Amino acid sequence: MAKKGLVLVCIIHLLLVSCEKEPDDGTIKIKTPDWSEATHGNDTPPDYSVVFMEAKVLKFEIIITADDWTKMQTDLTANIKTGNPPPPIDPLWEPVWVPCSFRFNGKEWYKVGIRYKGNSSLKESVNKNIKKYSFKLDFDEFEDVYPAIENQRFYGFKQLNMANGFSDLSLIREKVTTDLFRESGIPAARTAFCEVWIDFGQGLKYFGLYTLIEEVDDTVIKTQFTEGGNLYKPEGPAATFAAGTFNTSKMDKKTNLETLNYSDVQALYNTINSGLRTSNPETWKVELNKIFDISHFLKWLAINTVIQNWDTYGKMSHNYYLYNNPETGKLTWIPWDNNESLNPGKQGGALSLSLSEVSNGWPLIRFLLNDPILMTQYNNYMRQFTTSFFGYSKMSQTFDTHASLIRNYAMSELPGFTFLTSPSAFNPAVEGLKSHVQSRQNAVNLYLGN
Repeated sequence: MAKKGLVLVCIIHLLLVSCEKEPDDGTIKIKTPDWSEATHGNDTPPDYSVVFMEAKVLKFEIIITADDWTKMQTDLTANIKTGNPPPPIDPLWEPVWVPCSFRFNGKEWYKVGIRYKGNSSLKESVNKNIKKYSFKLDFDEFEDVYPAIENQRFYGFKQLNMANGFSDLSLIREKVTTDLFRESGIPAARTAFCEVWIDFGQGLKYFGLYTLIEEVDDTVIKTQFTEGGNLYKPEGPAATFAAGTFNTSKMDKKTNLETLNYSDVQALYNTINSGLRTSNPETWKVELNKIFDISHFLKWLAINTVIQNWDTYGKMSHNYYLYNNPETGKLTWIPWDNNESLNPGKQGGALSLSLSEVSNGWPLIRFLLNDPILMTQYNNYMRQFTTSFFGYSKMSQTFDTHASLIRNYAMSELPGFTFLTSPSAFNPAVEGLKSHVQSRQNAVNLYLGN
């Protein structure tokens, strides 16, 4: 009896020392056992050396209750239908969040929000009955329900994305492309490779090799820009900025939500479509450049066109952000979702190097490149990128380095959890990227007359 009493006393003591009295409202907050400021706290800067390692594949373990997994599946099948081709997803649908336990390097993060993410990647997963879904993580999504995780972070990161690489047999396109953008002076999300294991009530299962992607409205604008500006993720017709398309509800504002002021993107729309463009082109350019970083956009456009990336502006009205950079006062282009890059493309293919086929329906391309000076600037960016950053030798080494790192993880993906037709499909996909670089260099040289 004395022994049982001692155990009870010890349990009560542990419960007491694990609680902290909050001075402001008198509530009790239970401290999570693994919590430290460096790993879980909100006051530490994002630790890229841990979360976005270049020479290591991270290992994540995610535990979701069977009930919450069922909730995710029910929500998924209710909103994504199979078919050939699959019907479009309701643009107003946001996948349901559920809590999970997230484990990494012997530490645990508690009640982390997890949900499905993506459009084509989700449709493809459901249509092919492949459980290698793309996910979004939010480390304090459920802080209102579980106060103990208030402002929980993952080494300084609030949100992260895990992309399944559904259309990329090499599984390295997203990584390579975002690195190329940043190397060339275009801010873009950092990426890393991670193996993902999920227990949804049946023990840990290998869901495959993923690309971990930084969240733009979390740390990209914090570390690659000056904070404070408006950030937008345009979608649908409004994302083209073509005449008659402006719609604030499709601008998807990500920051400064308390003001709901869209005057900067409204000014971009008004100026790009202004009659001044034809009546006084030089004044039009000056006015446009006051609110939109034209040179930055042309550099992105040149890089994107050289590497071939069809699933973005010019072909598809999504997959970019606009950030009103406080340092310049100009809306600045940020690329996003580059898993379809480094290949000739689908749905009619990628755009030509001259972009001569691009219509007025994409005015940020057509109206700018109608100007001979800006067209020359675009061509110069193309030459600079191909010469300095996209050489065959450099890129081949890059592909080989990444392939060597992830090969075993990619080729170990299991049936029902992989988009690889077979493990042997990985190596030819990597070699295909090398051939693609060579063909693009030849095409650029021919186009520029080098």
